Amino acid sequence: MNHRIVFTGGGSAGHVSVNLALIPTFLEEGWEVHYIGSRGGIEKELIARLPKVQYHPISTGKLRRYRSIENLKDPFRTLKGIGQALRLIHRIKPAAVFSKGGFVSVPVVIAGWLNRVPVVIHESDMTPGLANRISFPFASRICVTFPETKEQIPAAKGEYIGAIVRPELLNGRLERGFRMSGFEPGLPVLIIMGGSLGAKKINDAVRAALPDLLAQCQIVHLTGKGQVDHSLYRYGYVQYEYVNDELSDLLAMADCVISRAGSNSIFEFLALRKPMLLIPLSKDASRGDQILNARSFEKMGYASVLPEEALTPETLTVRLKELVKNGNAYRASMESYDAKEALDKLRGIILTAALTNKP
Repeated sequence: MNHRIVFTGGGSAGHVSVNLALIPTFLEEGWEVHYIGSRGGIEKELIARLPKVQYHPISTGKLRRYRSIENLKDPFRTLKGIGQALRLIHRIKPAAVFSKGGFVSVPVVIAGWLNRVPVVIHESDMTPGLANRISFPFASRICVTFPETKEQIPAAKGEYIGAIVRPELLNGRLERGFRMSGFEPGLPVLIIMGGSLGAKKINDAVRAALPDLLAQCQIVHLTGKGQVDHSLYRYGYVQYEYVNDELSDLLAMADCVISRAGSNSIFEFLALRKPMLLIPLSKDASRGDQILNARSFEKMGYASVLPEEALTPETLTVRLKELVKNGNAYRASMESYDAKEALDKLRGIILTAALTNKP
């Protein structure tokens, strides 16, 4: 078996986070790691933090839920991306390809299959996304986070492994979080996250309700790229577009979280025992996967859910008060969850796939 591997996935931080958890384990064992992503996506920025990983940009299409002239161009971009990925994989000759999803992964998965390279896919959400559904026929193994998801994929390929949590998130230091934010112990700390691309509706509601929210908590607001309001200064309130290594320290300091309901993020909060108020993307703006994720967590007693349609400054203030009041009950429900085994299991599946590759 050669010791070269290709990772892919992008478009949002959620499509990269599992790769960021896996890649260091392969680097530590001497693997040559390559990453195929888009030219301008967030995956390029995140993978740049790993200097030993060779990054290869390709052309990629995009799924839009609105009419656009770009929709006519995307099939040609995807075909171009398949050609680029074919040449890359033929040259790299990896033992396996691992895909986290997002539309940049589709050409890579198809190219891996055409080059007879085993492909392992990871699906985080309860219902598979379109990019992964397109890719499933070309995969050797399909790993899922929710047991229910196995019913929606070919039985011979599917394997339930649970959620992947980046190990470094479990090693945050609250004193570093307080030092970075300038906060003081005492008043509860709330982290608000709209996802790597931000969430304007959440940002607007937070800013409109800020005086009432600050009466309850100190707030770290992760706004998303280009959405920091530089005119807004309040004691106990700090804004960042996005944080990388510092996130573990901020989460260690946090008492609770307001967030979208992307699977990777909410399982990270669960592993850290952080009570959550989840505001999933509406069906108008998504395929509804975040709604299902949020309902599942609410049913298990891990989170409270505020539908985006019901989000106002007033409802946000009331629901935050309830979240802080009931924090101990949420944490008690989370105690039985153990996230440590999933990463090792997924790594083992990738290695097994690589062993089947006989060039």
